[in-house]
Amino acid sequence: MADQRRSHAGTTKTATTRRASSARGPEHAARAACKSLEGLIDHRTEGVSAVRRTDDGWCVVVDVLEVPRIPDTTSLLASYEVQLDRSGELLEYRRVRRYRRGAADE
Repeated sequence: MADQRRSHAGTTKTATTRRASSARGPEHAARAACKSLEGLIDHRTEGVSAVRRTDDGWCVVVDVLEVPRIPDTTSLLASYEVQLDRSGELLEYRRVRRYRRGAADE
């Protein structure tokens, strides 16, 4: 009987953990996207400009410093669209835009 309770408790805990990880919010998705992208492309992230929930997880747009220059307003940045699954694991990424730091959106 005690073995059944332990087994049931372990199953419940695992299911709860899965639900909790899939229910994490946009803050978790943004942090996970930045960390994963920095590890892959070896450029420093500057911030997140968009987070959107999708059917499969999250779509996060991360801004990255690609070419630092002096003065800083001439540095080249890029926006990457990062797709994460529900638990925050990276599925894919792609660069969607490249721009100078001082340039305004058109």
